Amino acid sequence: MHDVTIAIVEDDDGHAHLIKKNLRRGNINNTVERFSNGQLFLDYLKTEQAKARHHLVLLDLNMPVLDGYEVLNRMKADERFKRIPVVVLTTTDDPREIERCYDAGCNVYITKPVEYEKFSAAIRELGLLLNVMAVP
Repeated sequence: MHDVTIAIVEDDDGHAHLIKKNLRRGNINNTVERFSNGQLFLDYLKTEQAKARHHLVLLDLNMPVLDGYEVLNRMKADERFKRIPVVVLTTTDDPREIERCYDAGCNVYITKPVEYEKFSAAIRELGLLLNVMAVP
């Protein structure tokens, strides 16, 4: 897992900062790249820099320009990107939205708690999962 770049696709600066900080607290020392919207991330995936790396994506759903649903759909429809693991990390807890994401090919769906301490704890626990996760 150490040679995997973690891509945080999140428009909220505060959430992105908390995710990075708590991944570090969870002993995740991977390279972390942050993208503030889905289009920036998809453009990055097509670069030579991205092609030389393995990735794991932490994807928010509600973003400007290109939302997380569209990012997920485009990734899973493209042979070059369909095997990249995607963890949806969002405030949306609607069962229909969860089902929609799994149907589109997400690997894990995590609802971001609203409270700071619970949010931080959830990201640290995600770090435990990432420590044992195998990435293609």
